[in-house]
This record gives sequence, structure tokens and C-alpha cells, in this order.
Amino acid sequence: MSGWNHRHVIDLAAFSLQDFATVLELAQRFRSLPDAGARKLPALQGRLMTTLFFEPSTRTRSSFELAAKRLSADVQSFSPSSSSLSKGESLLDTARTYVAMGATVLVVRHRCAGVPACLARDLDRAGERVAVLNAGDGLHSHPSQGLLDLFTLARHFDPLAPSPEGLRGRRVAIVGDVMHSRVARSNLWALTACGADVVLCGPPTLVPEAFADFVAAPPPGQHEDPVPRRGSIQVVRSLEEALPGADAVMTLRLQKERMQQQLLSSLDTYHRLYGLSRDRLALCGQPVPLLHPGPVNRGVEMAGDLLDDPGAHLVEEQVRNGIPVRMALLYLLAAGDGAGAQNSLKPSSSRP
Repeated sequence: MSGWNHRHVIDLAAFSLQDFATVLELAQRFRSLPDAGARKLPALQGRLMTTLFFEPSTRTRSSFELAAKRLSADVQSFSPSSSSLSKGESLLDTARTYVAMGATVLVVRHRCAGVPACLARDLDRAGERVAVLNAGDGLHSHPSQGLLDLFTLARHFDPLAPSPEGLRGRRVAIVGDVMHSRVARSNLWALTACGADVVLCGPPTLVPEAFADFVAAPPPGQHEDPVPRRGSIQVVRSLEEALPGADAVMTLRLQKERMQQQLLSSLDTYHRLYGLSRDRLALCGQPVPLLHPGPVNRGVEMAGDLLDDPGAHLVEEQVRNGIPVRMALLYLLAAGDGAGAQNSLKPSSSRP
């Protein structure tokens, strides 16, 4: 689409307000396809998406694969356990093997931060015409999750025309293990870019004070911030401080291994202090959307009765929105500009 100039999607720090608007606009169009009687487009027919997942995933991998199929792309999945990595092949050589097979987009997930960025750089240097889309790398970034969370909130505030403007001036509370969450980092870049004011809440071991300055400067290697004026970030220590006046709340998965690292005393104590319940949400002073990137630890981040009530949270809505958002990203990276790309957004007569 006009104005889109990203060869790869590694993190959201490099996104301008127009970039976010473009993704939300496309995602809304794709989200409405079932309502229009069509579930498949010829947009990426003849393109090949390869998923290189070096880390377990259910939602993200399935969502990307379904998104690609709905755009009529071919899908190829990589399995580390049955690959030549065990024979000593490098990750770059593995990626180039799939590029040689015709991959248009490599969707990469890795437990180590920086791997997708390194792959993108090395493939560019080798002259390979392939896009790299980060599906989660270490503690660094999870851009598609940040975008689907943004889309979910934007749709909540304006179901017919979700846009970045719908987040401007909103107070969004993010509760939990921010320190070890790549999802939280992506959400900080996305929400502040759209003018939201973010309140981070949790114990000092999980939410260091330094996060108040997280978006104060672009990350290493990026020369400038494409967003001239961002929303604010505040760090607080109690839900009684974080929730009053909130327009939306997101709670993060508590990684239980943090207890073994002595960052938490017990899960019961954590739930008592930071677990969300109906009574706790009442502190917001109004009904608010409640998000969680999943999977949810029942009775830890959220009370069981809250999780069992689909009307009390947007967890399933986030999963549904992951498909059109990832369709938008794949389309932007693989379809190209021009009338042909625009015409490819017309529904196909075929059904999945």
C-alpha cells in the first residue's frame, strides 16, 4: 500500500503513526470478510510463507498459517527437531535454503533476542529478496501481538472504524511481569505511539522503575523516533494506584520460573496483590476492556470466574483478531504496490 516502506517487521519502535493506521485499516477490511460472505482472497497466490519457529507456539504459529492460507499463499513449516541444524547447519544457511525454495516471507520465532534482526540483515547483505517477520524473539519484541492488541482496543472503542486516534488520551493499565515480557515491550511502543498513557503495575522485581523511560529514545541502531510525540509511561506498585480512571486493562502471563529465580515469594501472594477480579476491576470506575495475550494462568493473573465469563474479557477476541492483523502484515510485506495488489483484495470464489 502507498506509504508502506518496511522491508521487514522486526519491532514496533520503527513504526510511524501512519504505519499503525495502515495495519489497522487493512486488518479491519480483512476482519469483515466473513461478514461479506468471503473467507479467502487471491492476494498472495503464488507466494510462499515459511514459518521458522525455534520456540514452541500454539496461537502465533497457527494464526500466521491460517492468515497466509486466507490470502491464498502457500505455507511451509520448519521443525528444528527434524532439520539439518542437528547436523551442524547454521541458522542463516537454513533460512537461505528456504529462500532458495521460493519463500517470500520468513516468519521467525526464537528464544534469543535479536535473531530475526540478524537474519534480516544477513539476508539483505546476501542480496536475497525475502521479508523477515519477527514472531517473537527473547525478551525483545513480539510485533504482531502488539498490533493485534492495539487492533482489539481500537475496535472496542470504535468497532466500525478502528484507528490510532481512538487510543489518544486513553489510560491503559498493564499489570504483571513487564520485565520478562516481549509482548509488553511491543505494546509500549504501539500504545504510546497512538497517544495512550500507559500505567505499568507490579512489584519492583517484575516492573523496574527504568520502564518509565522505555520509549524516551529509539533503540540502538535506529537513528530517530518516527513518532514526534508519544503518550506517557508511569510505574506504580499497587492496583489501587493503577486502576482508577483506567480505560483498558491488560494483564500479562506470570512466568512461574520467576519464583525459582526468587523474584516472587509465592503465586498466592502475587494473586492477592496483582490478580484481577471483578471487585478489582470495579476500581476503574467504569466497565473496561480486559486483555491477556495468553495463555492465562487461571487463578493467578485472573480469577477463574472472570476468565469463565466471555463477556468480562477480550481474550478470545484477541485470538480472533490475530488472524486479520497477521493477514495485514503478510500482505504489506509480500503483495507489493500497484493496481494488481489492490485488485487482489477482491474476494475469491473459492472456500478454504
